[in-house]
Amino acid sequence: MKLFFLYGSPAVGKLTVADEIAKRTSFKVFHNHLSINCIVPIFDFGTKSFAKLIEMIRVETVAESARAGQDLISTFCYAKGFDDAHVEKITQAVEENGGEIFFVLLIAEKSAIKKRVSNRSRIKHGKIKTAEMLQHCFETYDLFSPVPNRESLVIDNTDLSAENAARQIIEHFDLAKTTD
Repeated sequence: MKLFFLYGSPAVGKLTVADEIAKRTSFKVFHNHLSINCIVPIFDFGTKSFAKLIEMIRVETVAESARAGQDLISTFCYAKGFDDAHVEKITQAVEENGGEIFFVLLIAEKSAIKKRVSNRSRIKHGKIKTAEMLQHCFETYDLFSPVPNRESLVIDNTDLSAENAARQIIEHFDLAKTTD
């Protein structure tokens, strides 16, 4: 099993790129908001119970995918320092179950990200959707640094289509294409 841990700031294009990779490979997409949207109707975002269940869902889904041999793309908004323990748990869940993890950091100029944040595609997943919310994230967290102690492929998609970003990832990691 291979896990692509596709990470970056809100509105950088993680899910769009993940979907493009999935179209061209046998990888399934487990995006960040699947777990969030499952829990937020029950526990408020950021509460202790919310955090506990989110981590359990994410870690166990990745671990079971590794045990089952299902290649996976997981999207994540990584904040340096704040999320390091979670990333380590995901990494352990993959590696302890015989899988491999590959880190891909998507970056873009803040001006481009701010233009993307209000895209309609973000609304259905309950994502950050205003420039003000995005600016708060930029001021509060380091969202542009790579995961420490792991090699990350870094792709600047400021002016790069999701299709081309996916192609770069597929070529870099020599993934067999299933469609053109």
